[in-house]
Amino acid sequence: MKLRIRDIREDRDLTQKQIADYLMCDQSLYSKYEREERGIPLHLIVRLARYYRVSVDYLVSLTNTKTPYPMEGATLKS
Repeated sequence: MKLRIRDIREDRDLTQKQIADYLMCDQSLYSKYEREERGIPLHLIVRLARYYRVSVDYLVSLTNTKTPYPMEGATLKS
């Protein structure tokens, strides 16, 4: 599974440290997620999708459409 988390982070001029802080993890661990040396947990992919306002499918390269799905009635916290 090809992740787009590095590309989208760089497109927005963010550092690994900034995103790691948002995810409440160590920068070195986040770096491993980007290099796909470690699997990124689904709940962190969901947090990133909300942060970047894109769909999870886009982050995991199942679609080229960035638009997130509508969250009808959802009350999930990011």
